Parts: sequence; C-alpha cells; structure tokens
Amino acid sequence: MKTLLAALAACVPFAAVAQDNPAARSLAASCAACHGSDGRSVTAEVPGLAGLPRDYIAAQMKAFQDGRRPATVMQQLAKGYSDQQIQLLADYFAGRSK
Repeated sequence: MKTLLAALAACVPFAAVAQDNPAARSLAASCAACHGSDGRSVTAEVPGLAGLPRDYIAAQMKAFQDGRRPATVMQQLAKGYSDQQIQLLADYFAGRSK
C-alpha cells in the first residue's frame, strides 16, 4: 500500500490542487485519527494542520524524521514518508481552511 501511495504521489504536481488529489487525500486520511478530519483538530493537545503554511508543515515533518523535534508518535510516523509524500501532505493541509 505504501508503495502504491508513493507511486501515486510521485506522479502528481505539488501545487494547491493537491487538496483535490486522491493520493493526497489518502495520505492525509492517516492523519485524521489524531489531527482531526481534514486537519481540524478537536483537542488542545494535538495541533490542527489545516491552513498552516506548507513550508512550516514540511519543515516540522522533516524535524520529526531526523529527531530534531521530539514526539511520542510522530517521529516514527514521519520516517515512513518520502520527501514527495511530505510535500504532498503539506500542500494538502495548507490548502484546507481552518
């Protein structure tokens, strides 16, 4: 499944249209359990992702990957994403309204 998602993500442009991209929606669905539907968190403990700047989202994901940003779960989850998938997720959530 990850291979299929990676292949799909590699084939799509990383513009604002990512929010309408099925591969982007599929990747973002795995974030919903903690960050809420479409990145709109319902708890104060977990930040919402909707509407955050794409560069900020991508930078935080990279920080989780390399251990610069400590976390309980995100460090492990972030390691499973390619740079292209991170950019696709960042574009998707940046394009969502808060």
